[in-house]
Amino acid sequence: MSARPESDRWRVEPNHRVDLGDFDPDSTEGAPGDRPETEAALPEVQAALADLQDRLWAEARRSVLVVLQALDAGGKDGTIKHVFRGVNPQGCRVQSFKEPTHLELAHDFLWRVHRAAPRAGEIGIFNRSHYEDVLITRVHGTITEEVCRERYELINAFEATLAHGGTTVIKLFLHISKKEQRKRIDARLRETKKRWKFQPSDLEERERWDDYQRAYEGALAATSTSCAPWYVIPANRKWFRNWAVSRVLVDALVRIDPQYPEPVV
Repeated sequence: MSARPESDRWRVEPNHRVDLGDFDPDSTEGAPGDRPETEAALPEVQAALADLQDRLWAEARRSVLVVLQALDAGGKDGTIKHVFRGVNPQGCRVQSFKEPTHLELAHDFLWRVHRAAPRAGEIGIFNRSHYEDVLITRVHGTITEEVCRERYELINAFEATLAHGGTTVIKLFLHISKKEQRKRIDARLRETKKRWKFQPSDLEERERWDDYQRAYEGALAATSTSCAPWYVIPANRKWFRNWAVSRVLVDALVRIDPQYPEPVV
C-alpha cells in the first residue's frame, strides 16, 4: 500500500464539518525546515512541477484546474507569481473572475466558469472562481440559504463533470489571520508598488470577517469531494504558503503521471 502524499495534511476530507479556528494560519508543519531551509528546497520542487507540467502539455489528454480562493490580501496573486515561476507559459492559463458582466449575468452562474476551464494539456488557474457565487453573495444576502445549498450541489456536479472529462480539480483556500490581513492592507496603503491593489471596499469587506469565515466553512465542508478536494493552506508566512501549494500541485501531478507521447514515425 502506497504512503499518503505529504500534502494530504492540508486536505479537507469529504463530509467533514469545517471550523477554520482549527487551522493555524501561522503553521509551518510539513516544511523541510525553517525559512532559509524551505526556500533552499523550493527550487527542486518547482523544477519537478515544471517537468510534470511539460509532460502534461506534451501528452495533451488531461488537464489540471487550480482554484485559488482567499480573503482580501490573502495572497492569490503572489502565489501565482511565485509557484508557477518556470513553467511553460504555453500550457498554463490564468483566469481572473471579477464582478459579472451583463452578458454573464444573463446566463447561469457557472456559464462563464465552464467556458474558462482548461483545455487538454493545460494547467488552468482560477484567481477567484465560481465560489464567489456562494461566498460574497451569501455574506451580502443576495442569495438565500436554500439557493446557496442548491449551488453547492450544482458546483459539485460541475466539478464531477470536469473530473469525468479528464480534469484534475485542486482547490486551495489560502488561510490568513485577521491580524495578518490588516498588516497586508496597511502595506498596500504605504507602499507605492502595492497601492494600486487597494480598494476602499477592502475595508468594508473586512468588517464582515466573521461572516466570511462562516461562509468559507460552509463552502469547504459542502464541496470538498473525492474528485475535487479542498486544501486549507496556512498562508500567514508567504514562504511556507509557496512551499505548501507547490507540494500539493506536484503530488497531484505525480498521481496523474502524464507521459510524453511516442514519436510519430
